[in-house]
Amino acid sequence: MKLYDGGRAPNPRRVRIFLAEKGLNVPLEPVDMGALGHREEAVTRRNPLQRLPVLELDDGTVLTETIAICRYFEELHPEPVLFGTGALGRAKVEMWQRRMEFNLFTPVAQAFRHIHPAMKEWEVPQVPEWGEANKPKAVEFLRLLDKELAGREFIAGDSYSVADITGLVAVDFMKPARIQLPDDCVHVLRWYKAVSGRPSASA
Repeated sequence: MKLYDGGRAPNPRRVRIFLAEKGLNVPLEPVDMGALGHREEAVTRRNPLQRLPVLELDDGTVLTETIAICRYFEELHPEPVLFGTGALGRAKVEMWQRRMEFNLFTPVAQAFRHIHPAMKEWEVPQVPEWGEANKPKAVEFLRLLDKELAGREFIAGDSYSVADITGLVAVDFMKPARIQLPDDCVHVLRWYKAVSGRPSASA
């Protein structure tokens, strides 16, 4: 088994945090995304979309997409539970995981990809207006999330889940995307301090 990893890139980091929470060690194959290593043959042959992470199993089977990879490891190693417990618990995690991806992670990524000079060769064409348009979308969702977190410890309930991993990485990604976390989002700030202080956050 081998995980093709993209270093500080958000999606590979989500998988590393997930694995750290599970206490799992998976051999990493570093890919220099800054040098466009994800577009080279080794990755392209395994994932024609040229995106990371990519998990290659011992029998040559390839899994791509962050959440698909995380679900694979959840099935193999169900403890600690990171996708929810029971029908309702799993549904709530799924609901919030998608909300975090679509309403925070994606707008932050769009802002970064369409505004940051380092992404000029990646995002063709860069549309700065689209990048700027996504900034308030992320902030608006953070204000909604702040109200939700007033009544619970973690994003999907009282237990840490994959939705918290997506949220943590998205908030960290806001800095290079030049999006400010509002100071009045006190519940988000409390949550962020807690999840960023977990040992897995440094994975």
